Formats: sequence, structure tokens, C-alpha cells
Amino acid sequence: MGDSTNDADRRCYRRAPLSLLIQYRFDTLEDFLSEYSTDISIGGMFIRTNTPKDEGTLVYLQFYLRDGAKLIEGLGRVVRVNPAKPASDEAAAGMGIEFVNFDEESMELIRQIVERNLSTSKRKEDQID
Repeated sequence: MGDSTNDADRRCYRRAPLSLLIQYRFDTLEDFLSEYSTDISIGGMFIRTNTPKDEGTLVYLQFYLRDGAKLIEGLGRVVRVNPAKPASDEAAAGMGIEFVNFDEESMELIRQIVERNLSTSKRKEDQID
């Protein structure tokens, strides 16, 4: 929360845009919830939701690659919360999730997603300039 420049300075990894349906659940819920991500990095992702959990909450994540062929799953921790605000506010409501425990295959797939999406967004920027 705070100033976005400081938030960007604290990040260890570059974020790539990613709008993908993410299924997640918390210890207190048996059913999976589904929301869309806004971005992803090697270290975590941001999930849009009007009902974010408190910082420190553990969350089990599952999502598929766009082709539906590979499941990525693992444990994350809520590290940042943007509460729901009036529509005029620029910050999306949701929660920043740090990847805590993902197997190596899932982490390799996440690396590939980030690299592909960063290069795609870079090409789009180059075309605009």
C-alpha cells in the first residue's frame, strides 16, 4: 500500500502482465475460489479480488497454462493487500502472493510464462515508440 514507487523498488523480480484464471483456497475453506491474476513474476503474482485475506495468510494456488495442458500448483503467502476502494482509485483491489512452496517443474513453467510475457510486452512497447 503506500507509494507505488516504493513498492516497485522493493520488488526483487520484474513483473509480467498475466490475466489468467487462478484457483485458490485457504485452510479455512474447503472449496476453491476463482479470480483473475493481473501480473506474475518469478517470486509471486497479484490476484484481483474484492475480498483479500490478511497479510501472512497461506494460500494454495492452482492454475493451468493457456493451452490447459500443464497444471501449476503450490503454496503461497499473502504479502500485500489492496483493499477494495471506489472505482475512481487506480490501484486494483486484491492481494500480492509470494510463491513459497512450488515444485521445480512448476517453477520452470512460471519462469517460461514470465519470460514469454515480458518479451511480448516489450515488443508491444517497441511498436508504440
